[in-house]
Amino acid sequence: MTDEHFAYDAVIIGGGAAGLNAALTLGRARRSVLIVDAGQQRNAPARAIHNYLGHEGIAPHDFLSLAEREVSRFGVRKVSGSVVSAKRETGTHFILALDSGDVVRARRLLLATGLVDELPDVPGIAERWAREVLHCPYCHGWEVREQPIGVLATGPAGVEQALLWSQWSDRVTLFAHTGPELDAHARARLAARSVQVVEGEVSALDVVGDRLVGALLADGRRVDLTHLVVAPRFTARVTGLSELGLAVTDWEMFGQVAGGYVAADPQGATAVAGVFAAGNVTSVTETVIGSAAGGLRAAAGLNLDLIREDTQRAMTA
Repeated sequence: MTDEHFAYDAVIIGGGAAGLNAALTLGRARRSVLIVDAGQQRNAPARAIHNYLGHEGIAPHDFLSLAEREVSRFGVRKVSGSVVSAKRETGTHFILALDSGDVVRARRLLLATGLVDELPDVPGIAERWAREVLHCPYCHGWEVREQPIGVLATGPAGVEQALLWSQWSDRVTLFAHTGPELDAHARARLAARSVQVVEGEVSALDVVGDRLVGALLADGRRVDLTHLVVAPRFTARVTGLSELGLAVTDWEMFGQVAGGYVAADPQGATAVAGVFAAGNVTSVTETVIGSAAGGLRAAAGLNLDLIREDTQRAMTA
């Protein structure tokens, strides 16, 4: 792939909804585009995508396969792999080293690298993540409605999560776990929504066969449930991109830092000239449909930036 003379108009790092929709937009704008995708889509373990009009209930793998076929019609190239390093070559042009050993040049970069869900350290949670261990009721609430749902408090968000999930089930239990002490007002709010509170730390999940059936507490108690809600720490995925000088901004929720994101304007431009971003790397709460829309906006902003450069070059010539 190494070519001393050729530079893609845009290299997109990340092949999820944001990256693919950006590639579709740029391909249709007659730009030369390369997607570098490490295959780390965070929704890969989920059974289905929801709240995406026209694609409700589609499996993530099927969604990506459909999207990749559509994108390939417009001359977009895709390679599997990771970016080891990315740095500015000249002006707003960049040079990228891939883990394959290839070197790629790009006039502009578009980051659609997503984020990493850092989960609570309780045995069994990571293994059942996006199956019976959940965090977003808008993504999964309908499918688990009226079932016994536990909420694991690891910070101030626990109370708000329990109240939110009570919209989908009247069988919600808040596990106090390592969350802050509940004051009288918090307990009154929970009681008003029929949320039960269980004191003590959860030590493990109780799994029978391949199904979550309960939570085990450190003192030996057991509580029946079919799903457990957690609050991950959402961390922007920027591995290999440190030389670009991108800043990761803290994201706060209920008074505590709950993750980080790369700030970008409405057209996807970051504080680093020539670098655009879209999807979860810029917004930790973004859903699939929002990430796809963000990819379109960032691609349009990137294309406009290239048009300005092309125009200036033509004037100079």
